[in-house]
Amino acid sequence: MGSSEATKPHVVCVPFPAQGHVNPMMQLAKLIHSRGFHVTFVNTEFNHRRLVRSRGAEAMKGLPDFRFETIPDGLPPSDRDATQDVVPLCDSTRKNCLGPFLELLAKLNSSDASPVDCIVSDGVMSFGIEAGRLLGIPQVQFWTASACGFMCYLQYNELFERGIVPFKDENFINDGTLDTPIDWIPGMNNMRLKDIPSFIRTTDPNDIMFDFLGSEAQNCLKSSTIVFNTFDELEQEVLDVIVAKFPQIYTVGPLNLVDRHVPINQFSSLSSSLWKEDTSCIEWLNQKEPESVVYVNYGSITTMSDHHFKEFAWGLANSKHSFLWIVRPDVVMGESVALPEEFFEEIKDRGFIASWCPQDLVLSHRSVAAFLTHCGWNSTLESISRGVPVICWPFFAEQQTNCRFACTTWGIGMEVNHDVNRKDVEAIVKEMMEGENGKKMKEKALDWKKKAKAATDVGGSSYNNFERFINEILSSSGTRV
Repeated sequence: MGSSEATKPHVVCVPFPAQGHVNPMMQLAKLIHSRGFHVTFVNTEFNHRRLVRSRGAEAMKGLPDFRFETIPDGLPPSDRDATQDVVPLCDSTRKNCLGPFLELLAKLNSSDASPVDCIVSDGVMSFGIEAGRLLGIPQVQFWTASACGFMCYLQYNELFERGIVPFKDENFINDGTLDTPIDWIPGMNNMRLKDIPSFIRTTDPNDIMFDFLGSEAQNCLKSSTIVFNTFDELEQEVLDVIVAKFPQIYTVGPLNLVDRHVPINQFSSLSSSLWKEDTSCIEWLNQKEPESVVYVNYGSITTMSDHHFKEFAWGLANSKHSFLWIVRPDVVMGESVALPEEFFEEIKDRGFIASWCPQDLVLSHRSVAAFLTHCGWNSTLESISRGVPVICWPFFAEQQTNCRFACTTWGIGMEVNHDVNRKDVEAIVKEMMEGENGKKMKEKALDWKKKAKAATDVGGSSYNNFERFINEILSSSGTRV
């Protein structure tokens, strides 16, 4: 590597190894790189193999000053092209990643690139905080989910102290307990137990995910800085409460809008999609009328029963509206996806099924009118930033919280009952596409789109916060671009 690369300040970015975390970390890493930094992007070995299969080995070589490295995740070797089981993955990363990460940092510090000046680790990869402490390297936590989700995770200890979690028995699922109002979380109104991130739904006092998310959120407060992929106006009340507790935060989102300030050709070879994208769906959308298509995508982790899958299918078909449906090979639990021939007859010329797609491009398309989503934060932000209202079917984690905010605070969504019924799906799709509520939500979504764009324009709050964040990295590392 040339001497010019060795003089650049060096940032190491470490995402949690799931698609919904890798994507925003890649967006942030590209933005950091565009400001004159050398970037090392650290995937797990498992995910790196998936990226090579998806993008090709040549694309994963990176650039002279944007390099990819790997660490093991501590799980048994596997070449399965699907998201790993979340519970053992979370448990393994916090137990097994610190040692290999320290070894990687030592290797980077002894290479011909500049020494590592800053670590940016995912908000649920707090071994990055410990690595920074041990090596005396400034460290930043990047919380890739919503600020409202973060605030809820900070309450996990309180839920335990109040005797709410763990639940006594499994009856809480159906006896109305989850409808209990929760009015004591600062900055969050109209909340119920069912709107708190789903890992509270346990009868086990030692539940791994309840402990993991509660602990990792608290660990973020041990970092010097927390970056959020949100914008001030969207989550203002919650952010005000977080700032009072932890002043050093930067709201820099939506990152999918901020990255329009980066020259496209600079990163044409870099992508973070773990699945091969099917761009033929864009050609199909090009043939559709404006605002005539429902886009359906449950994200990278959501799974469902074969029964729920078929109820969604027939609900979409019976709505008589056109739809683009992303169906991952692993979306149905333990089974391969199979739909009857009569379904395909019914949706002929108005339904398109693909295994994966460039989502932000789809949501930007003039033909897309609504988004049936699991309410993951990337999907929620991309929908807001493109002015598309949402039909919500949250699966787990803080998706329930995002859903509640979308349907109440932001006014852009309607929720599908968790026990999916084709008549309900049909009715909600029709209401969103044809009804008065749908029109109001479209207006709200367009209003939020304007606000998101304003925040990420030059001089906007997120744009300015990102510039301040870059200057913070430089000042803490004692370097300059």
